[in-house]
Amino acid sequence: METRIIRVAQGKNSTLSHLYINGLFASYLLEDRIREIKIPGQTCIPTGEFRLILNKTSGMHARYLAEYPKMHKGMVEIDGLPNFDLVFFHKGNTHLDTRGCPLIAHYWMQICNDYKVLMSDFAYQQVYPKLVEQILLGNDRIVIENKIVKL
Repeated sequence: METRIIRVAQGKNSTLSHLYINGLFASYLLEDRIREIKIPGQTCIPTGEFRLILNKTSGMHARYLAEYPKMHKGMVEIDGLPNFDLVFFHKGNTHLDTRGCPLIAHYWMQICNDYKVLMSDFAYQQVYPKLVEQILLGNDRIVIENKIVKL
């Protein structure tokens, strides 16, 4: 089985995506805008097939370990991305909360030609253990694809 990010809508500065784990919808994601040429901190990660790993050395790992001591096993990182480093699934609400990382959320809304995601903490606590379980089972493959539709 695999984890899959399917990008479904493009805003002025953001991209709304769906996260699937083992073929089932798990959460909404928010990323930076899709761009042909990377602008650091303003461009979503590329499409393709990559690996998920647990990163236990980043500063974000220490913060999340303090916030979720019983649950946290390491930051779920998308590894092997060309021209991107330290891309983690994490919490946030707008494109300003990400620098290429997918933000996990329970719901979304559109405001002024852009997307915002809501209930990120709740969704993170639901989705994170499922992602960790997949990595520990050896199901560490993630596929990222664009299927943008007009909303």
